[in-house]
Amino acid sequence: MTPELGIIEGFFGRPYTWEERADMVRALAPAGYGFYLYAPKIDGHLRRRWREPYPDATLEELAAFAQVCRDAGVRFGVGLSPYELFLNFDDAAKADLSAKLAQLDSLGLADLGVFFDDMKGDLPELAARQVEIIHWIAERTTASRVIACPSYYTDDPVLDRVFGQRPANYLEDLGRGLDPAVHLMWTGEEVCAREFSPGHLARVAEQMRRKPFLWDNYPVNDGPRMSPHLHLRAFTGRPAAIGAEISAHGINTASQAVLSRIPALTLIESYRDGADYQYLAAFRRAAHDVLGPALADGVERTLLLLEDAGLGGITPEQHQRLRARFSAFDHPAAREIVAWLDGHFAIGADELQTQ
Repeated sequence: MTPELGIIEGFFGRPYTWEERADMVRALAPAGYGFYLYAPKIDGHLRRRWREPYPDATLEELAAFAQVCRDAGVRFGVGLSPYELFLNFDDAAKADLSAKLAQLDSLGLADLGVFFDDMKGDLPELAARQVEIIHWIAERTTASRVIACPSYYTDDPVLDRVFGQRPANYLEDLGRGLDPAVHLMWTGEEVCAREFSPGHLARVAEQMRRKPFLWDNYPVNDGPRMSPHLHLRAFTGRPAAIGAEISAHGINTASQAVLSRIPALTLIESYRDGADYQYLAAFRRAAHDVLGPALADGVERTLLLLEDAGLGGITPEQHQRLRARFSAFDHPAAREIVAWLDGHFAIGADELQTQ
């Protein structure tokens, strides 16, 4: 069973251009990707500066992209992260939130994400406060689907270390309090899950009282640890059997928009072929489709350097050879590789704290 598939632009660092977003939608919609959630961490108007209205020029660009999505038959949505709103949801906050919702609704949203990730969460009444906010938003937005991201969206204890110990029964309380029509996101057993199992997802569904809306952190490659690597390989650890256990499957794409299409296309094959899925063959087909035969061959031959060794693991000589190899191609994906080699996609720890 293939669930609803989509793109989540939810990474830190350098965002896509409007042209890159449009090209991704037009390339992946025919393959089966049916929604696009615009939620780049760098967009402060959706995060720490959410109370500030979008400038008219940005709103026009968002509206134009929303139309690109609709023309391609893709649901357009945004992910709003009202930073620490649950600390003081007073009349002034409600007025600011109402104004922001009016701006976002003017885009013709199909989906509205309400994201509480990347915020301090060790509050005893966290779930109840977030339920109140989500319901308040759901009653006012014109979006036909509301998708909430919990503060603790994975079993991974790293969230407790960074944002404070999660309240007892947080996920159960959130699921019990929320209208069943509201979707809840989940990234798996870890923030960047190596695999998803039907058993794990069924357990989470029981806690949430609904099937999880999967936020899959592959092939994303932001942050100091991942940005030195290109995530190009085919999807693994996502057996087709998980399709029956989730409400949708969104992938958080890599900083490289064109290269992200390679693993994205393989996920289609993983669901379609089930037990017959072969990840290397899927990679080769996807790379050929996205890159063409010559560039695809060059990427496969250097995959150990690009994905595994990364910028910190290659010698100056290897760096020079890679740059020369990919500079010879007049292709946007080759230009992404060269820009990555030149450090243009590097993301430091300070960006994780300020975006």
